[in-house]
This record gives sequence, C-alpha cells and structure tokens, in this order.
Amino acid sequence: MTVQKAVAIRLSNLMINNNTTQYEIAKRMNTDKNTIKHILNEDYKSIKFDTVIKIAQAFNMILHEFLDDKVFNYENIDL
Repeated sequence: MTVQKAVAIRLSNLMINNNTTQYEIAKRMNTDKNTIKHILNEDYKSIKFDTVIKIAQAFNMILHEFLDDKVFNYENIDL
C-alpha cells in the first residue's frame, strides 16, 4: 500500500477509536476540514512529513506513537 493509504487508515482508525470528527481534527491541526477529507480519501499524490506530525499532535501523540502501527510495517508499504 502507499504511504498515503497507510496514513489514511491510521487517521481513520484513530478517529473511530477516539470518537473524533474530521472537523475536530482539522481544528486541532489548525487546518481546513477539506484537508482531512482529502487525506482520508487519499487524494494527495504524497503526504508531507509535517502533516503527519500535525496529525500525531492532534491526538496528543508523539510521532513514534503514531507510526507504531502495523500499517506502517515495511512489508506493507510500497516505496
């Protein structure tokens, strides 16, 4: 899978597990709700590293915690 898909899956799972809306995450990231929608729909050709950091921060996680998920295992990511 692509990195974008892995980020989308991780974000979606965190939103479900934390009962959080796209609007709430966008607000925490200081961005537009459409940005979250585009991430979840994998509309971007690539995702910026600072965006991944902002997603982690929106869930009060350090980057390591966000990336500590099986979707980011090397065998699951197409580079």
